[in-house]
Amino acid sequence: MEASFGPTFSAVAAGTKAEGSSSYKQHRRTPSSSSTLNYSPRDDDDGMPPITPRRSDSAISIRSLHSESNMSLRSTFSLHEEEEDTEPQVFAEQPSVKLCCQLCCNVFKDPVITTCGHTFCRRCALTSDKCPVDAAKLTVVVNNIAVAEQIGELFIHCKYGCRAAASVAGGAAASPSIVAGKPGAYEVDPLGCPFTIKLSTRKEHEASCDYRPVRCPNNPSCPPLLTMNLEAHLKECEHIKCPHSKYGCTFIGNQDTYETHLEVCKFEGLKEFLQQTDDRFHEMQLTLAQKDQDIAFLRSMLGKLSEKLDQLEKNLELKFDVLDENQSKLSEDLMEFRRDASMLNDELSHINARLNMGILGSYDPQQIFKCKGTFVGHQGPVWCLCVYSTGDLLFSGSSDKTIKVWDTCTTYKCQKTLEGHDGIVLALCIQGNRLYSGSADCTIIVWDIQTLQKVNTIRAHDNPVCTLVSSHNMLFSGSLKAIKVWDIVVTELKLKKELTGLNHWVRALVASQNHLYSGSYQTIKIWDIRSLECVHVLQTSGGSVYSIAVTNHHIVCGTYENLIHVWDIESKEQVRTLTGHVGTVYALAVISTPDQTKVFSASYDRSLRVWSMDNMICTQTLLRHQGSVTALAVSRGRLFSGAVDSTVKVWTC
Repeated sequence: MEASFGPTFSAVAAGTKAEGSSSYKQHRRTPSSSSTLNYSPRDDDDGMPPITPRRSDSAISIRSLHSESNMSLRSTFSLHEEEEDTEPQVFAEQPSVKLCCQLCCNVFKDPVITTCGHTFCRRCALTSDKCPVDAAKLTVVVNNIAVAEQIGELFIHCKYGCRAAASVAGGAAASPSIVAGKPGAYEVDPLGCPFTIKLSTRKEHEASCDYRPVRCPNNPSCPPLLTMNLEAHLKECEHIKCPHSKYGCTFIGNQDTYETHLEVCKFEGLKEFLQQTDDRFHEMQLTLAQKDQDIAFLRSMLGKLSEKLDQLEKNLELKFDVLDENQSKLSEDLMEFRRDASMLNDELSHINARLNMGILGSYDPQQIFKCKGTFVGHQGPVWCLCVYSTGDLLFSGSSDKTIKVWDTCTTYKCQKTLEGHDGIVLALCIQGNRLYSGSADCTIIVWDIQTLQKVNTIRAHDNPVCTLVSSHNMLFSGSLKAIKVWDIVVTELKLKKELTGLNHWVRALVASQNHLYSGSYQTIKIWDIRSLECVHVLQTSGGSVYSIAVTNHHIVCGTYENLIHVWDIESKEQVRTLTGHVGTVYALAVISTPDQTKVFSASYDRSLRVWSMDNMICTQTLLRHQGSVTALAVSRGRLFSGAVDSTVKVWTC
């Protein structure tokens, strides 16, 4: 690579100070010394070939330090940009072209090595984007100490022996001592300091230079002086003040009158006292400053202690909150345990009373239901269940807007998750090979059970579809104050009729033989399925009807206020009210055998109860769910229960 320089370089220019700690040598200027030096690195007279910068081993190895030393140099540069020194820098001899920056063509100022291996002034490297030699991006790696030491050994003229160069007109011949086109250039002042010094030691010399300008200490109005003339000036200065002027003496005079004044100055005799007073005052000031520091320290400590106290108070409040929360939770758990124990005691008392009355068969060890397994997979409460007996499939609808298909015969795993609803799945019903699902999104979706694919979606109601039941090739859907009757035509649903006259939400629908049973607020209506007319109304108590079950001999309903009402199916007379639950009865299911009929009830109180319809007593309470039990389904002597704890449990004898 060959490096070529741009503009002409001048040795007479303003430059930054180079500091050094080594001792300096002074050389007096001789007549043969050139006051200014002008040269161009391209001059043929120089006899020097173009420089080919060599990448030293240290420069190459220093690349590995790039990641550590390449910090925000441009930001650092911008912070110090205004602090640049513009002191004169006039070299006594022509510097080597190898000590010149290839960007600014001046002697290096704070030389640094960049990632490309070349050396530039720090400012040039930080303000230029590319290397002029190989066009690489410039990034500072490390200071070039070797070059900086070489530059520090160059001799320059004392700044008190330099003056600003006069400007040159564009067409006029330039004086040898002036650098054309370089504003701020300097030349040697023949009337100034005659010494030349090393660049690295200039500060030491200039601090004690006899040509350094100073001001008269007596009066700033005195004309500027050189250090060498200060002593003579002080002997003649007419502005010498009395040393006791700070105490009120108004004397001003020259050296002769100053000595005479001291003999008669009234403060002179008190100078020891005044000095002691000053010393004492100074000590008091130091003591006061120390006290101020102590006060500031104490305030700081007080602030920290206050912050720490605030933090401790917050931590204590947080711990109290956690303690209160834990205590509240323990209290709730204790109340729940007491409630469960009370329920069990009531059941035991009831069973014992029945046994003591001689009623046999109310407790049959062979008919005890036990939890045989749990289906887990839903991400929200399970609200409805439906069994497809032909394929031993169980369908469950949940708040997670999905329907899961469970194998209840072989694998006992989820076969598929059906997605399509935009709201909670509240109702499921099967007719033939079709599964019908009702949702809070007010729609009914038709699914093919063989392929488990969605085949149709119907906008059924203006409000959530709460319950579904099918019979006589018709689908019945219940919602707010309405029951819609749909004719099932393959995958289509055609609205046949809307049953009205209902006083509240229809949450329970059951079809049995030729009748449809619907539950709303404290009312059960019985409809003739063939004529779709209401043929009977049963009045209940205990709030809204949430569930209905029909056996061979009874109509059973569960209500909002924990009650289960039983009517005779023939006479439509209420024969019993079953109590025991302490929460809404969400679901009812029936298992009938030639010997007996059992009704299962699911409640908000997290329990399931088994009722013998022969003697209307509770024979078992099932407590395994961790949330309210909301749905029931039966198949082949098995009971399935869905709950708010997002699980489905399987119960068998």
